[in-house]
Amino acid sequence: MNKVKIISDSTCDLGVELAKKYDIEIIPLYVVFGEKSYIDGVEITTQQIYDKVKECGELPKTSAITEPIVEEVFKKWLDLGYDVIYTGISSQMSRTYQTAMMVSENLGKDRVHVVDSKNLSTGIGLILLKACKDRDKGLSAEEIVKNMEYNASRCKVQFGIEKMDYLHKGGRCSGVARFFGTLLKMKPVIFVREGKMTVGKKPIGKMKVSLDAMYNMLKDDIEKNNVDLEFIFVTDSIAEESKAYLLPKVKELCPNTEVIHTTAGGVIASHCGPGTIGILYICKEEVKL
Repeated sequence: MNKVKIISDSTCDLGVELAKKYDIEIIPLYVVFGEKSYIDGVEITTQQIYDKVKECGELPKTSAITEPIVEEVFKKWLDLGYDVIYTGISSQMSRTYQTAMMVSENLGKDRVHVVDSKNLSTGIGLILLKACKDRDKGLSAEEIVKNMEYNASRCKVQFGIEKMDYLHKGGRCSGVARFFGTLLKMKPVIFVREGKMTVGKKPIGKMKVSLDAMYNMLKDDIEKNNVDLEFIFVTDSIAEESKAYLLPKVKELCPNTEVIHTTAGGVIASHCGPGTIGILYICKEEVKL
């Protein structure tokens, strides 16, 4: 049985240290300002993106991974005798999944496995860390993929959005939603379900209302014994006040769980905007809209 190499893209928001700890190769996407492209996490950071937006008054765009880059990474590991497993941002949110699928067809699907995470940010990260645990137990690529697909259906991902401009201007929510959000001072909770983003809750008031809504969702799932308590992520996009409030509460609620904080990378940050923060975990039951 071949060894297994697990690969993702920069939208998994694990950061350099976690990716290194779990031996995951990360292929970066691109953040684009005007005619200039920046390699996510290499040539530009989340804070630099927001600084640049203030400086030039222009919101960034993002660009998917190209086929030659994916093929180069996959082939490197195949040549070393590994089977390759790749998962990245949801197939419904980026061309990256389709690109990886085309490369797998070219290189041979028997040794290159592409999994649709149906997720973004550390929703992908949850699937990856579970896959790495399976890899380290000696499971085959096929067995790991089967578990990844199962875990993808059980991820519960939600983000509180402080500013709706980024979602609106990036085409991620309607102008009507933005209008009412501004008028009513809404701090929506965005759900990621079945590969898509949707407005899950519409709390009105300060950001704390949105944070409490997400916390209570987690608390309710725990009380129902419906949470896989191995990993829980709190991931934010330069949301220091919200992090200081929410992270300790989640840690107190889950004292025997590895509660991991990460900062959203450039691609996710480009679409969600500053002040965004989320709680991400795996349920024991399949998560539906």
